[in-house]
Amino acid sequence: MSEPTPRREQTPRREPIPRRELTALSADGSRIHVEVYGPEGAPAVVLAHGWTCSTRFWAAQIRDLAADGCRVIAYDQRGHGRTAPYAVGVEALADDLEAVLRTALAPGEKAVLGGHSMGGMTLMAAAGRPAFAEHAAAVLLCSTGSSRLVDESRVLPLRPGRLRTRLTGLVLGARAPMGPVTAVSRRILKYATMGPGSAPERVDACARIVHACPRATRVAWSEVLAGLDLDAGVRELKAPAVVVAGTADRLTPAVHARRLAAALPQCRELAELAGVGHMTPVEAPEAITDRLRDLVRTYVTHVEVSGAEAEAEGKRAV
Repeated sequence: MSEPTPRREQTPRREPIPRRELTALSADGSRIHVEVYGPEGAPAVVLAHGWTCSTRFWAAQIRDLAADGCRVIAYDQRGHGRTAPYAVGVEALADDLEAVLRTALAPGEKAVLGGHSMGGMTLMAAAGRPAFAEHAAAVLLCSTGSSRLVDESRVLPLRPGRLRTRLTGLVLGARAPMGPVTAVSRRILKYATMGPGSAPERVDACARIVHACPRATRVAWSEVLAGLDLDAGVRELKAPAVVVAGTADRLTPAVHARRLAAALPQCRELAELAGVGHMTPVEAPEAITDRLRDLVRTYVTHVEVSGAEAEAEGKRAV
């Protein structure tokens, strides 16, 4: 299903402030930085960001869901944000998510899990894990894929084939430092990761987040993603799922979303956002927030999660 690009705000809003900060201890002893927003005891949403991003990437979803009376839990992947650069790998993604779920949620508590790009791959990697089965009520997969990531990428305007795949791998895994955010770097990032109609303030927000990622982290995870094959994990992801992609996504084109929708045991919706690029939660925040909210209402609680009291408490939390 394709839908128009949502309305774009012209005035950036302040970043939310967490109610609590936690540390989740992963299987190898890694310490994962976790942030909790919104009312305590409220229906929970857990968010996993993508490659070169951080919890800041989810600012719009955190702010609006917390104001609606949801408890939002976001964490920094290894080497990103405030989580140190421990050893990387697909199993580490799954280990870390398990650790976050067990640290931030009560035993048996259900939550909606949302993942963007590498965060979506994290959900696929963890789909067969006990903590995932215990806590995942439903999932949202944004701008992500399970395999053939470099082969399918359209970052370089070349015909599909071995040459494009090889050159794309070199570009995505480049070891050159990104340096400060400049007009040129913003244009490059917009071309590679965002739709042509992206608002300037949203391009700038994404550029600041991506440029803050350490070079070693960017390179290490690019090598993991280049060889990723999580097709088996998709078939294990048995929770109700919504898949979202942008029609202008060059990093993970919509072919990945269609493949996921066909393979998932319970795909409830495939949404293709017209003109939106790879950074869907920032480019089309309302579309992503609305789907997370709907999943909460449908699968976590049958009680309306918004209301005057919940909204007031949520606003105090952010």
